[in-house]
Amino acid sequence: MTERLDGPQTPRGGGDAARGASPGPDETSEKTGETSPVATHPALEDVASGEDGTTSSAPPALATGGPAAAKVSYGGSGNLGPSPKVALYFLLPAAVLLGAWVIYPIVYSLIRSLYDGGGDTFVGISNYTAIFSDSGTLTTIRNNLIWVVVAPSLVTVLGLIFAVLTERIRWATAFKLIVFMPMAVSLLASGVIFRLVYEQDPDKGVANAVITSVHDLFASSSSYPNARPRENDAAPDLVDKGAVVTRQAVQVGQQVLLPLVGMRPDALPDGAVAAKQAPPASGGLSGTVWLDFAPGGGTPNQIDGTEKGLPDVTVEAVAGTEVKATTTTAADGTFSFPGLAAGQYQVRLPQSNFTQQFGGVTWLGPALITPAIIGAFIWVWAGFAMVLIAAGLSAIPRDALEAARIDGATEWQVFRRITIPLLSPVLLVVLVTMIINTLKVFDLVFVIAPGSVQPNANVIALEMWRVSFGGGGNQGLGSALAIFLLILVLPFMIINIRRFRRDQA
Repeated sequence: MTERLDGPQTPRGGGDAARGASPGPDETSEKTGETSPVATHPALEDVASGEDGTTSSAPPALATGGPAAAKVSYGGSGNLGPSPKVALYFLLPAAVLLGAWVIYPIVYSLIRSLYDGGGDTFVGISNYTAIFSDSGTLTTIRNNLIWVVVAPSLVTVLGLIFAVLTERIRWATAFKLIVFMPMAVSLLASGVIFRLVYEQDPDKGVANAVITSVHDLFASSSSYPNARPRENDAAPDLVDKGAVVTRQAVQVGQQVLLPLVGMRPDALPDGAVAAKQAPPASGGLSGTVWLDFAPGGGTPNQIDGTEKGLPDVTVEAVAGTEVKATTTTAADGTFSFPGLAAGQYQVRLPQSNFTQQFGGVTWLGPALITPAIIGAFIWVWAGFAMVLIAAGLSAIPRDALEAARIDGATEWQVFRRITIPLLSPVLLVVLVTMIINTLKVFDLVFVIAPGSVQPNANVIALEMWRVSFGGGGNQGLGSALAIFLLILVLPFMIINIRRFRRDQA
């Protein structure tokens, strides 16, 4: 039977070894200090012997550690990895760029903020006190406060809603692509897009085109917003509290002429035809409402052959303060009130005929300019928030959600008590990132806000540029605004950095 590789076996039975005693060094060897030779298996003789064929008395060095293991070290410090000098050489280019692009501008701006606009006179903290004493700068701080409170919250909420929807719809990929697409557009281009979206003219601005279309479904607009009678004593009609009325009372059976001006002939409704004299109405009133304007001339207050009637105009017959009859004009502008009782009447065209058409919302006005720009900001960043929150949703363990559903929790309870708490780190990162972006917002405000209302939409970053380079010429105050903006941003940056370190730990 072949021997085992760990040496010759001690025969069973008899002796101390047979009784289970541990083999140890020989007593004689202990006394003399000599080490007894170790028996070597024939298969290990090549390992134990040197190249010259002589047997080595030292045991082989093993890689498993112990006294015989070789000591491994890299670098001058004795630690694993490169030496600190090599690491410094690799960090040096990044440190130089960081110092040139970040540290030096901050230090220079801090020093420059202590001098006047020309940089010659030391003024101390006067530039900082001017920030809180100037009404225009206080408006920028108020606007930034509105931005910080409103924009990040809406972006985070919409991103959460979109992320949840992507898990419940079939065309989730297409939906994500559409929502995230604005991130591929620069903020400058986004500002140009929304400047057109918010145009006042419904024929140009998409927002007002939609609003006016919905408005017109429920309230009809007037076709003659600029129509009015001639402003002289010879005109048979005049303006009274927004309505057009006859200058003199009329009798039953009399014909009434109501000439109007203030409109272009090509702006009349398509159904308008040449005006004509209304036929007499038996036992009533009749008349004509027409545009008293003929290219090339014509007789005022008389119907000429080329002048057109005004169709669909509401006409009222008023006796005292009571409306006795109401009708509308035909395509040629004629109208009649048959069967009126004898007496004097005043013919009136109500104010509803001349109300201005609904032109939509003044998005770019002083009252709505800041909410309008915040809407553009949300359009740009909602996709970014959706992607981050969707990644957090995918990391939530599904067994926790299923366990809650099995226990009888509704979908709202699962969302509110399980999904939201597990997503809170991601939501905090998104919220803080959006706060930093809103504090630095510049492009959208600069592009969307017209020059006349830009002071109402101003923010700190734009005010810093305007004061320093946009015509203000006061780089001392601009540097103070830059340092003030840095102080506002720093706490949120520290929150983000601590969050990242905590996640890595």
